[in-house]
Amino acid sequence: MTPLLSVRSLRKSYGALKVTDDVSLDVAAGELHAIIGPNGAGKTTLIHQLSGSLPSDSGTVHLAGEDITALPMVARVRRGLARSFQITSILDGFSVLENVALAVQARSGSSFRFFRPAASERALNDEAMIALSRVGLADRASRRAGSLSHGEKRQLELAVALATKARLLLLDEPLAGTGPEESAILVGLMRELKSTHTIVLIEHDMEAVFALADRMSVLVYGRVIASGAPSAVRSDPAVRAAYLGEEEAA
Repeated sequence: MTPLLSVRSLRKSYGALKVTDDVSLDVAAGELHAIIGPNGAGKTTLIHQLSGSLPSDSGTVHLAGEDITALPMVARVRRGLARSFQITSILDGFSVLENVALAVQARSGSSFRFFRPAASERALNDEAMIALSRVGLADRASRRAGSLSHGEKRQLELAVALATKARLLLLDEPLAGTGPEESAILVGLMRELKSTHTIVLIEHDMEAVFALADRMSVLVYGRVIASGAPSAVRSDPAVRAAYLGEEEAA
């Protein structure tokens, strides 16, 4: 069966620094695939390459069998690939509902010049409310997005991604900066989203990663040193030496 996401020999360098180096991995439809590794391993750069926000020096990215390597981010979104950012990236001055309605509008090909009218369209609002309900923010719809807690902003980011009708979600450290209660809500939400979406997850919270992941890849110095089931990766001597041993000791 063709993987939903197939990455082959992806590379990105800045001068002599190889940030991603010959990265290859497959993500099956319906899978939550975690990418873990120490700080500076190249994880966020890889997400940028997959999303189309950063061009690769070489290698290929296929989505559902289609070569999307040369496509810009907007074209990848329209093919069903959406990401959330490591640093929260919502529009604080707009309402929660408007943030999601704009994502619905963008998916339909409307120009971002029409920011304000988006919230007045019933069809946009109805779709936006479905996404907000999915992430538990329906009762926050009319609030200004900037007034949300950090964890709620992460939930809103997920609603924005869902509003694009994505088949594949790229989640870059969704638990970063959240407290225990907010983290528990987000882990529960990601567990629920697994039933309907394929997810690539970058996350430093190993407890959450091992609770959620179907498969995982370990990135160290820009290279994948192991891929497989969580139990196999956890026991891999190379992984323990390079990364997990330090994490568990900490």
